[in-house]
Amino acid sequence: MSLLFALPETPSIPIQGEDARFPVRRIFCVGRNYEAHARELGNVVDREAPIWFTKAPAALCHTGAVIPYPPGTANCHYEMEFVAAIGAPAFRVSPGEAMDVVLGYACGLDMTRRDLQNAAKDKGYPWDTAKDFENAAVIAPITRAETFGPIAGQRITLLQNGTRKQDASLTEMVWSLPELIADLSRMYHLAPGDLIYTGTPAGVGAVAPGDALEGAVAGLEPVRLTIGAAE
Repeated sequence: MSLLFALPETPSIPIQGEDARFPVRRIFCVGRNYEAHARELGNVVDREAPIWFTKAPAALCHTGAVIPYPPGTANCHYEMEFVAAIGAPAFRVSPGEAMDVVLGYACGLDMTRRDLQNAAKDKGYPWDTAKDFENAAVIAPITRAETFGPIAGQRITLLQNGTRKQDASLTEMVWSLPELIADLSRMYHLAPGDLIYTGTPAGVGAVAPGDALEGAVAGLEPVRLTIGAAE
């Protein structure tokens, strides 16, 4: 059997201090996981269930990149996120078992075409075009879970052109990482190569050509991105 054309290689992420890389299988993202962020966008947080959406691996973008201002939008926003990398299979796991499948963590940016998202929300449509596009899932190298240690009060921050825009604690997440993994594993067979973007704190905002972003979580390699001119 032959293929009509070749596809790009599987996207992968460096692991701090290692030659081996983490191949990306799927990207899951959770919305409204910090109450203050939900409020700033006019949303209400409840504890019924996490809100999930996905990005294709083709949306992956490595830290340090200079990307063109995304097409199809006049209001693209940054969203700084704590990302978990799954390293073992998980199906219908409990929160108590969930952390056993985590390989490590990374800093990430969930870039969002906010005008498209708002229009979709107004009509009850999916968020796909707002969330899943080229360079929309920016990520830094992964740090092994045992090196990072327990998730506690680590700060999650973002600087835009040197000015602090986001600043919160990982303990402010509405749904903890064990709860997120347990919930997601009820609907999917999680497997090595899956990423989970765990939501963004308050302080999201628009980017413009020339902007420099730097996101950090204490104990992880920062994620950096520069916005170039529109194509």
